[in-house]
Amino acid sequence: VPRHSLRQLSKQTLSSSARRQITNTVKDKQKLFQEDNGMPIHLKGGSKDALLYRATMTLTVFGSGYVVYELLTAAMPRKS
Repeated sequence: VPRHSLRQLSKQTLSSSARRQITNTVKDKQKLFQEDNGMPIHLKGGSKDALLYRATMTLTVFGSGYVVYELLTAAMPRKS
């Protein structure tokens, strides 16, 4: 395959993938997250953020409890 056709193919691929326009929502997100409404930053994203936060806290609490249980079990071996 000649180099000329590879260049042409790469240019065509790049130009065809750039046709779809993506709207810039950075300014809207900045307004949302900088708003002073007393809400913690990790929950300002909406219900999805609240769900992820609760799931993370639940896994952390249960995981910590399980680690303590396993440590206590390992520290006190069963007498046979």
